Amino acid sequence: MAGGGDDLIFVYGTLKRGFYNHYLLEDLIRAGAAAYLGPCTTVEAYPLVCGPYGIPYLVNLPGSGQRIRGELYSVSSVHGLARLDELEGVDRGHYERLPVAVAAEGGGQDAEAYFAHRDFGEKLWKRCGEVGLSEFNVELGKSLCFDGKLQF
Repeated sequence: MAGGGDDLIFVYGTLKRGFYNHYLLEDLIRAGAAAYLGPCTTVEAYPLVCGPYGIPYLVNLPGSGQRIRGELYSVSSVHGLARLDELEGVDRGHYERLPVAVAAEGGGQDAEAYFAHRDFGEKLWKRCGEVGLSEFNVELGKSLCFDGKLQF
C-alpha cells in the first residue's frame, strides 16, 4: 500500500468520498498519512441515524439497525488520527472512536469508527423512532433528519 498507516478507520458519513469532510482524508492521502482501501460493510448491524443539521451518527448498539455500508482507510496513528479526532470532536464529546468489525473484499478486518458519544447516542436513536439508514447519502439523510439542536 502506498502511504497510509497501521490504523484502519471505517467511515460512513461526511468523510466518505463525495461529501464535504472528505477533504481531510484527501489531505492525509496526499501527505502519505492515509490510504483508501475500498468499500466495506460492518459485520454487525448498528443504528445509523441523521441528527441535527443532517449530521450522520453511528450509534454503538450492536445488533440494532442495519449493517452499514461505508469506506475503509488505513491512517497513520502519528499524523492522521489526531486530525480525524479533532474534526469529529472527540475531545468535545461529539463522537467516540471505537472498535468495529468490517467485511471488505479481502475478508474481515478489525477497524475503528466514529460513533455518537455515549452521552446522547442511544437517546438520538430513540428520538429517530429507532429507524435508521444502511448507508448515508444526502437524499436519505434529509428524509430522516430533524431540525434544531438535541434537547434531552
